[in-house]
Amino acid sequence: MLPAVLRHEGVLLPVRESKKTSPPRTRNTDLTKYSHREVVGVAEGMKEDRASWEQFVRSLIERGLRGVRLVVGDRCAGLVATVNSMLPDARYQRCTVHFMRNVLSRVSRKHAAWAAGALKAVFAMESRDAALRKAEDVAAQMESRGLKAAASCLREGIGESTTYLLDDYPVEHRRRIRTNNMIERLNREIRRRTRVVGSFPDGRSALMLVCARIRYVTANDWSSRRYLNMSRLGDTMQTTD
Repeated sequence: MLPAVLRHEGVLLPVRESKKTSPPRTRNTDLTKYSHREVVGVAEGMKEDRASWEQFVRSLIERGLRGVRLVVGDRCAGLVATVNSMLPDARYQRCTVHFMRNVLSRVSRKHAAWAAGALKAVFAMESRDAALRKAEDVAAQMESRGLKAAASCLREGIGESTTYLLDDYPVEHRRRIRTNNMIERLNREIRRRTRVVGSFPDGRSALMLVCARIRYVTANDWSSRRYLNMSRLGDTMQTTD
């Protein structure tokens, strides 16, 4: 498995086990390599802490994962720490869609339309420096409107949400690498199929159904259509080999 963009996402599924046992999450990892998409890992886990993510990523590395340039995911401290420690050549990109929702959840209905437009303007910037300056301007405006919690959330997460704007990544890739939309669509299909089951008897049965559904979806044109033109990476891709 060579130069890639990894996307991580968890799906929470109900399981009928001991009352002391938390429902397991299936961890799906999508890999964009050589311009196409591929699911390279699915695992059951009770938590999304650092130890669980390290175990999962270690299993991928042992199977040959290397050359990862970017990891895209929702804000999860365990995942970020794992990327820093186990994938030193990769950077972390926080999903901009989830980040915007996090900020907007702290905005009153009165200011929701304005805040949504302001955040879209931040991510419409052509450079990371411009995006960071725009974000600071928006945060200041939020504070003037009494939206201090939203302003704090914006300042806290804007750095890792604009990784895609770095010069390391082609402009042509930005729209696709700044969000988890690609794997979210796959997760929606998993939820649609597992919803009819209700509660699974155990984690193993849930994992088996999830894997079967993933195989079905990826056997079609999902994995055969070109998703990213990886040749755009040019010399930067070769440095990871």
